[in-house]
Amino acid sequence: MLLQQVADGIATGAIYGALALAIVLVYRASRTLNFAQGELALLGAYVSWQLTVWGLPLWAALVLSMAILAALSAAMERTLVRPLVKRHQALPLIIVTLGMMIALNAVIGWAWTYQTKEVPALFGGGALDLGEIAVSRQDIGIAVTVLAVALGLGVLFEFTRMGLRMRAAVSAPESAELSGISTGRTMTIGWAIAGAVGALAGTLIAPELFLHPGMMAPVLIYAFAAATLGGLDSPVGALLGGVAVGVVENLAGSYLPHGSDFKQVVALLIIVIVLLVRPQGMLGRREVVRV
Repeated sequence: MLLQQVADGIATGAIYGALALAIVLVYRASRTLNFAQGELALLGAYVSWQLTVWGLPLWAALVLSMAILAALSAAMERTLVRPLVKRHQALPLIIVTLGMMIALNAVIGWAWTYQTKEVPALFGGGALDLGEIAVSRQDIGIAVTVLAVALGLGVLFEFTRMGLRMRAAVSAPESAELSGISTGRTMTIGWAIAGAVGALAGTLIAPELFLHPGMMAPVLIYAFAAATLGGLDSPVGALLGGVAVGVVENLAGSYLPHGSDFKQVVALLIIVIVLLVRPQGMLGRREVVRV
């Protein structure tokens, strides 16, 4: 049924949007694409799971996991990323984030093994019947949570002093430093927030996919497609892009011949088409460069 497929696609897209939010945060803070963001989210999910095994309530485990991942992400930015950002070395930055992704995945596999683990749903089980559409409580909870986070980040960037400082530090770092804004501090804050959002995304995703070290690899591809489609500097665009990617992927998997075998191809096609037609994405700002 078409409406059910769209509803399922929206629920799946909210998951992609959650990780896309973290990607957008890092990009807005340092103009860097963090390929390790998926593994940071995966680590956050494992930390949440481990804390629940030790007896902590799930919501308390999530909050503590977000704090831990925020600190870890900030430390990685400070020690591994910032020196390269200051030197304006784009290719080494990509290599470093890819190395971080591989290293984190290896550490996760070593610490928790490669066996699949079951994570309890944050919003409970069961489903709600909305006419002819059935939507699980977990999917509704994920969609509402991701929407709230996206709107909150949009308000942070557009209407707060901290958001203004972060935007100034990225768009005109030299002028920002002369105005008394610490570009290094704003970059660290951006990475820390991205780490916390990533932990939230991983913990939300884990009950849907079951927790294992390879869980985030396909999700990261869809998240990059969502961030590209929505705009790499727009939190709300990341969410809308995630929903669009989720719906297109679900419809392609249901109605195209052998569509389930080409879901990731759909995501890659979205990235390529957006980069060719509208590189800044749906809600992204076009960069103006003086020659």
